Amino acid sequence: MYIAVSIVVALVVLFLASAIKIVREYERGVIFRLGRLVGTKGPGLFFIIPIVDKMVMVGLRTITLDVPPQEVITRDNVPVSVNAVVYFRVVDPQAAVVEVLDFIEATRQISMTTLRSVLGKAELDEILAAREKLNQELQAIIDEHTDPWGIKVITVEIKDVKIPTEMQRAIARQAEAERERRSKIINAEGELQAAEKLREAAEIMQRSAGALQLRYLQTLAELATENAHTVVFPVPIDLLTALQKRTQE
Repeated sequence: MYIAVSIVVALVVLFLASAIKIVREYERGVIFRLGRLVGTKGPGLFFIIPIVDKMVMVGLRTITLDVPPQEVITRDNVPVSVNAVVYFRVVDPQAAVVEVLDFIEATRQISMTTLRSVLGKAELDEILAAREKLNQELQAIIDEHTDPWGIKVITVEIKDVKIPTEMQRAIARQAEAERERRSKIINAEGELQAAEKLREAAEIMQRSAGALQLRYLQTLAELATENAHTVVFPVPIDLLTALQKRTQE
């Protein structure tokens, strides 16, 4: 008698233990009753019918998914290796369980194919300089494909772009040439501004003989302060012109 009571009590305890379910705040339990979808429960404490009901737990927290490096040929025929990271979360637990076998692996596969497709239509300069635009395009396409599975793609980020060594050297040479071009343009603009100021100064001196004479004396003073064995006295151009005319006469 005592053994029978013990067995009954043990069965009741096991029944209650399997019937009581506790789901945390960031989880949901998808309930199937005899194979049919009943609904979603949680968070908190609830009961299910043992043997008859089966619960599949689904997490609602954001999942970080690494997309392995993909070999891509860009639109300008440059081979690159690109990897990315996808942030997504489950917004419909029922669809995530019923519509797809493994929503994480399915999201990974669609992310890989989308990464190759989108970057294959872009040029290398666009991949290197316009990542934000490509990230938004990737996010929109992946989110559209995963929406029937109850998945919401939050963001997609291109992590690393690896290009061949020869192409790296070519890009470095191109960047160096661009820096030299800008340097020459800046120097030319500086020369132009300096020439413009000298022209203005010459016009002012031509209108005032006293200013020209003061500049002449200032030049002599500057030469006198230097430790030089040879002293050069500049001769006014007007004097040379007058001497030339007299010689011709």
